[in-house]
Amino acid sequence: MRILLIGAGGVGGAFARIAARRDFFEALLVADHDAGRAERVVRSVRERHPGERRLRAARVDASDARAVQALAREHRATHVLNAVDPRWVVPIFEGALAAGADYLDMAMSLSRPHPSAPHARTGVKLGDEQFARAADWERAGRLALVGMGVEPGLSDVFARYAADHLFSEIDELGTRDGADLRVLDEDGREVFAPSFSIWTTIEECLNPPVVWERGRGWFTTEPFSEPEVFDFPGGIGPVECVNVEHEEVLLMPRHLDARRVTFKYGLGAEFIGVLKTLHALGLDSTEPVDVRGARVSPRDVVAACLPDPATLGPRMSGSTCAGLWVTGRGTDGAPREVYLHHLVDNAWSMERDGAQCVVWQTAVNPVVALELLALGRWSGSGVMSPEQFDAVPFLDLLAGAHESPWGLQERVPS
Repeated sequence: MRILLIGAGGVGGAFARIAARRDFFEALLVADHDAGRAERVVRSVRERHPGERRLRAARVDASDARAVQALAREHRATHVLNAVDPRWVVPIFEGALAAGADYLDMAMSLSRPHPSAPHARTGVKLGDEQFARAADWERAGRLALVGMGVEPGLSDVFARYAADHLFSEIDELGTRDGADLRVLDEDGREVFAPSFSIWTTIEECLNPPVVWERGRGWFTTEPFSEPEVFDFPGGIGPVECVNVEHEEVLLMPRHLDARRVTFKYGLGAEFIGVLKTLHALGLDSTEPVDVRGARVSPRDVVAACLPDPATLGPRMSGSTCAGLWVTGRGTDGAPREVYLHHLVDNAWSMERDGAQCVVWQTAVNPVVALELLALGRWSGSGVMSPEQFDAVPFLDLLAGAHESPWGLQERVPS
């Protein structure tokens, strides 16, 4: 397996450091629009793994499908992993297909709200542009494994596991994400510093959230709707969660039988307040505006003013929890409610791979998926998502080789 990794930011860098521990691949080319950043990732891997020579660095323009195609062919890439913002999904996706390589991403092509009823009806949904090309991938005999991060990704693996092994009938598949992370400045004061890409966070939190219900299909609601307090394990405790647009709701109903599918994120009152202010001021916009003769996107300015999430690890404490809350009837026919979850402590991930916990938790999942593909435990062609594959080998590899166990918490049915 020869991997072309596009994106040397936080998740891309964590992927390279985690993958270097494994022997399933022959070569890994780390490519970024900033060649220096790609080179720094390669150096960081070699510092932790002296003698590692499978990694090289390169420059690529991720917005240019032909550039992606050319680099993949030059590298003889068998797999292209997209680790950049979702605005570049389509050109990387198209470039991989043109190069005859398989493809993986951790976020799907962007949505566009319904023009007249954005908080009631869907417009262009997340991933629609990719699923529209499914027949082309099938004819080429190539696999595009979409949404293979943590959420989406591991959450979808949990959904498949629940459907295959825990439930005879599912009422709700509800992804629930929460954390107790704190970031301190040099003086020990807590500061506002998102632990993941603010560009992506604005996109998913301010777009109309999508919900799926049997008999109704996909529909949208107001941002931050249906607040609920969810009690997270691992000492995190109760966190208020709200509806957010996310790929799981667009993926799970395609292949799994449930009455309802939701995604709720534990943002916290301060974070929601910041996002609402950005929206009120127009600072969430991606449309360039004139600033003293320069054309800049307000959202890009916001991202540039905040710390790079990849650099926060040394100043961060706490844990992050990604998981799937499932209700319905167990295999014995009795009511059942469980929370399948994955906890990562920041101190642990920093010590192990020099990556803060949120990016580590995202990056480990495509490493696991690629190893399963290399071993032939997972296979297929077309545009596919994680819940279409056997969950057991994935969960076993995550908990075993990667020393990061998942949990199953039984809850009293409500």
